[in-house]
Amino acid sequence: MYSVKSPLSEAELKTVSEALQGALVDLVDLSLIAKQIHWNVVGPRFRSVHLQLDEVVDTARLHSDTVAERASTLGVPPDGRAATVAGSSGIGAVPEGWIKDTEAVGALVEALGAVITRMRERIAATGDADPVSQDVFIGITADLEKHHWMFQAEDGGERLGG
Repeated sequence: MYSVKSPLSEAELKTVSEALQGALVDLVDLSLIAKQIHWNVVGPRFRSVHLQLDEVVDTARLHSDTVAERASTLGVPPDGRAATVAGSSGIGAVPEGWIKDTEAVGALVEALGAVITRMRERIAATGDADPVSQDVFIGITADLEKHHWMFQAEDGGERLGG
């Protein structure tokens, strides 16, 4: 059997591995949700929302790889399988079928808000245990908050609480 030894203590590794796995699941699910809406968005703002959704997908995919590689670096095998993502994501479901552009924007405001809330919890949880992983979470959160802001602006500020 192969294994990678972590430089963290067992207690630190438990905290950090749970945070990394949760982040991986949320980011994979965010990319899937954004792509699902991307394929089904309709309405007068179709093009701008369609393109904006691809930006979220790219961000989520980039950061999911970073998170998975950080976990591997610490000796924790990341789990991005569909069943794992479906069973533990903190993002609510999106409607099936066509989705009006205004509803699509609202769905992304809510999805991003949920992921950001959980990322901020991970920032707090990993500060003492592993500042390197905490830094990863800080960078991810900054990027997600920028998307959140842009979708809120697209939404006319109707869901500013996100």
